[in-house]
Amino acid sequence: MTWHFTTDRGAFLAAAGAHLAAEPARNTAVLTTMDGAALLGWWTGPDGTVTGVLAAAPLPDLTFGAVPVEAAAALVLPDGTEPATLRGETAAVEAYANATGLPWEPAMGIRLFRLGELTPRDPAPAGRSRPATTADLAPLAEWTADFARLHRYEPRDDYTDFLTERITEGRLHLWEAPDGRPVSMAAVSRTVGGQARVHLVYTPPADRGRGYAAGVTAAVSRVALGSGAAHVLLFTDLANPTSNALYPRLGYRPVADHLGVRFTPRP
Repeated sequence: MTWHFTTDRGAFLAAAGAHLAAEPARNTAVLTTMDGAALLGWWTGPDGTVTGVLAAAPLPDLTFGAVPVEAAAALVLPDGTEPATLRGETAAVEAYANATGLPWEPAMGIRLFRLGELTPRDPAPAGRSRPATTADLAPLAEWTADFARLHRYEPRDDYTDFLTERITEGRLHLWEAPDGRPVSMAAVSRTVGGQARVHLVYTPPADRGRGYAAGVTAAVSRVALGSGAAHVLLFTDLANPTSNALYPRLGYRPVADHLGVRFTPRP
C-alpha cells in the first residue's frame, strides 16, 4: 500500500482513471483542478487497485478526492513538502492532520450535494435567466470579490480572466429582474469525467430573499445537464442555513461533508 506522485496528467489518468470514473462525485475537486495541478497523486491498495487520489493546484494547497482514512494517515508528500491548506472529506482530512501532528485550524466546513431530479422553483422568481456577456464584467468582478471574501477564499487583484473564461464558454449565467437589472449569478464548471459542478452562486445583499439565486442555479444546472453531465454537483457552506435549505428544494441531495483546514508551519 503506497502513494505515487506525478506532474503528468496523462500518467495520472492512466493510473487512476478507473477510480476517478467510478467515483466522479467524490472526486469532483480533483477532476476539476487536475489540468493545472502542480502535483497529482494516487494511493494503491494491497492488490494494486487505486482507491485514493489527490491534487495540489498549486502546492502547497492540497485537495483530496475520495481517499481512505488509512491512506490519508500514511501520506508523505515528495521532498518532505508539507501543505499550507488541505480540503477533502472530513474523516480523511482529520486523519492526515492528526497523523502529521501539524498544528491546524479549520478554515471551512462544506457539504457536497448531487442533483437528483431538477425541481425549479414554482412559481419562478420574477425576471429571467440569461448568459453573462463581457459587458457585464465590471459588476461581476465586484460580486466575485465579495463572494471570495464571504467564503474566505484567497482574493485576486483582477478577476477578468477568471470571469471571461466562464463567459466565453457559456458557463456563467445571470438572473435579470423584470427591469433588466442583473440581480444574481451562478457558474458551472466544464464537464469532466461525467461530472460538472455549480459554483459562484451569488446575489448582492440588497436583492436577497427574492428567489433569484434559485432561478439562476436552476438555469446553470440545466446548462450542465445539457453538456452531458451525468452528475451535477455543488458545495455549500455548512455555516449558511439559507443555501443548505435552498439546494434540496431544487433537487440536490447531500453526498458527504468536507473540511478545509490551514496548517501552521513547523518551527
